[in-house]
Amino acid sequence: PPRAVDPPLTLKVISEAGAQRALLAAEQEAERLHAPCAIAVVDSSGILVAFLKMDNVRAGSPDLAIGKARTSALLQRPSAETEDNVDKGRVSFITSGLMTLRGGVPLLAGKQVVGAIGIAGLNKDNDVAIAQAAAAAFASLSDAQPPPH
Repeated sequence: PPRAVDPPLTLKVISEAGAQRALLAAEQEAERLHAPCAIAVVDSSGILVAFLKMDNVRAGSPDLAIGKARTSALLQRPSAETEDNVDKGRVSFITSGLMTLRGGVPLLAGKQVVGAIGIAGLNKDNDVAIAQAAAAAFASLSDAQPPPH
């Protein structure tokens, strides 16, 4: 008898327009909180797609934002979980090349991680709030988009 074949996997990817929408949502939330920051959006493999460094941001923040986004995309979870793991003794994460600081959040299209956003400013709680707000805005826009033909 013929073998059942799994249907081909449809892989969703973040578009430039989607990345820009996430970036804009993050910028708006940062302005609302009076929390200038660096904002990085990466695809699911951690490659930078969109970036913004707001005025009055520390020189190290861009690298931190990219690292947080990359970590979140590659591990498919908020970077806060990675930071918590390190705080609880999983120090091997420190040498893995991943950024173990909160402020990175996956970007979802449906239930699929298509990328992540990383925020680095002056306050870790604001970083998380901005990243979560941008991820929520991205998810709501993704849900409203018709599937490509």
